[in-house]
Amino acid sequence: MTGTNPTVAPPNPDGALATSVSSSAPGGLVKSVVELDRVVIRLAGDSGDGMQLTGNRFTSETASFGNDLKTLPNFPAEIRAPTGTLPGVSSFQLQFADHDVMTPGDAPDVLVAMNPAALKANLAELPGGGLLILDSDEFTPRNLAKVGYATNPIEDGSLEGWQTVSVPLTSMTTDALKDSGLGKKEAERSKNMFTLGLLSWMYHRPTEGTIRFLERQFRRKPEIAAANIAAFRAGYNYGDTTEAFAVSYEIKPAPMKPGRYRNISGNQALALGLVAAGQRSGLPIFLGAYPITPASDILHELSRHKSFGVRTFQAEDEIAGIGAALGASFGGALGITTTSGPGVALKAETIGLAVMTELPLVIVDVQRGGPSTGLPTKTEQSDLLQAMFGRNGEAPVPVIAPRSPGDCFDAAVEAARIALAYRTPVMLLSDGYLANGAEPWAIPDADSLPDLTPAVAFATEPNGEDGEFLPYLRDEETLARAWAIPGTAGMQHRIGGLEKADRTGNISYDPANHDFMTRTRQAKIDGIAATIPPTDVEDPDGDARVAVIGWGSTYGPIGAACRRIRSSGRKVAQIHLRHINPFPADLGEVLARYDRVICPEMNLGQLALLLRAKYLVDVQSHTQVRGMPFRSAELAAVIQDAIDTADPAAANSTAVNPTAVNGALQ
Repeated sequence: MTGTNPTVAPPNPDGALATSVSSSAPGGLVKSVVELDRVVIRLAGDSGDGMQLTGNRFTSETASFGNDLKTLPNFPAEIRAPTGTLPGVSSFQLQFADHDVMTPGDAPDVLVAMNPAALKANLAELPGGGLLILDSDEFTPRNLAKVGYATNPIEDGSLEGWQTVSVPLTSMTTDALKDSGLGKKEAERSKNMFTLGLLSWMYHRPTEGTIRFLERQFRRKPEIAAANIAAFRAGYNYGDTTEAFAVSYEIKPAPMKPGRYRNISGNQALALGLVAAGQRSGLPIFLGAYPITPASDILHELSRHKSFGVRTFQAEDEIAGIGAALGASFGGALGITTTSGPGVALKAETIGLAVMTELPLVIVDVQRGGPSTGLPTKTEQSDLLQAMFGRNGEAPVPVIAPRSPGDCFDAAVEAARIALAYRTPVMLLSDGYLANGAEPWAIPDADSLPDLTPAVAFATEPNGEDGEFLPYLRDEETLARAWAIPGTAGMQHRIGGLEKADRTGNISYDPANHDFMTRTRQAKIDGIAATIPPTDVEDPDGDARVAVIGWGSTYGPIGAACRRIRSSGRKVAQIHLRHINPFPADLGEVLARYDRVICPEMNLGQLALLLRAKYLVDVQSHTQVRGMPFRSAELAAVIQDAIDTADPAAANSTAVNPTAVNGALQ
């Protein structure tokens, strides 16, 4: 192994706090234990190197230890891109801390690169002085040539700006497994577990959960389980005994509210939220879906919950998936369909049918980069206007968006509440960042969840003055029409996409009726605003002149940026929207309080367009479409510029540069 041995904690340009103590390792080595308040680690390698599995296992053990955390998986769309090439690089970034964190971190403090491609793709984002761990076995002339290295960076001095440790991870793994009975190639596949063991030692992570996971994961192949466990233990023991790593790091658990916690991804949370909605409404859940990245994990998760009355149907295409889901709603279930942007385009006609038939339906759009096939594994927020207006005719639907992986659970329950109470399709906009990201989640008490049974009131007897059933006779408060299950005696009625006559539901081409029904459907959606909470505003002193408004997954980066600004001595408000259609009833009043309103979005300004149109507010749009979430330092700089413009006197004050304040505020 070569490189500079890190004898102190990696320098942290964002100001992470550190203290140090010494301990004795086997063999008489004296090793320091450095206490940090936070760290950001990025694992990078080929898409076949198991970086996502390694990251997920490290995340699970970190969550069980009690740290707060956020993750950012980043992987190519190809199932198996060419080995050792830049397009094939897969990475997993994790920030964990002894306090609450809002993002996976702007940049890593530690980069583990399993080959030259991983190094080249990620080195520019590792700050100077950061810790760089390399698998020296993979820095062969052939692998170096694939990514354009003329010389070996481990040997040519080009990495002197970082704390570099090159370890023969591959050969050490095969040496540890020489008696396992596995061939060389099979043994090499366990190098990710060797790496996980090393990192587990470096950061004092629990090991028992990973061993149980490997035993369970490979229970039908005990020799593979044994090999992975041996590699994992070998990596841990290597860290404990080698002179190459003279320091290990400790991040204490974060204070959290009492409760039972688990590590959860956005897709898992959303699926469990739908299960909970079924239980709290007393309705069976029916999912009609066609697999599509990054939404497929919701189908996988829901298929595990048949015991809770969940039925999943993998359809032959997107149109069949939503058609089956709408049919299930017609039959008395809560119909769900999951997809991403390209699928929403295909489902548009059936969403319009759901608007016309006024049946409950939840459409989950896990957004990704577009248009067309676009960037299947990268995140974006570019489907908002499609969700709002992407149908023919006046076809309004409610739109809501979760703000974090754990919040996907609550957003799913809320989407079901609206769909059932107002007999309407609902668009639930998640995105790839939330779907694949993870965080600790407090498991709620089932009895504390909203009771959705009042929203389910099937028509069982005629409601007309003359003893007939009027399917479009509406509830005076919600304007929801009567919902009769097919086969209920005396409840026969017409259904379909042609315009309905008021009350009777008969086919009608009458101009006045069409105008009335169109306005009534819109009024029903507008009326939802009366049942949603006031606008979520964080303005600690109540006198900020600049506000930053966001929706969906921008909550974390915006929140972290606002923390930086406040830490520097300036004032800023954060406004976050879960409900986008309709907006909260007080949103116009809230926006009017501020001199400047900034709207960061991972699109070209779609929410800003809606806000300007509805409230005539001069919203300052700040956008990016890079397939990655915002960085908090970047947003802090934008906010700072806006504050300086709104208050020139403050620009000349002695406030601290917000892009250089403590990284713990991420």
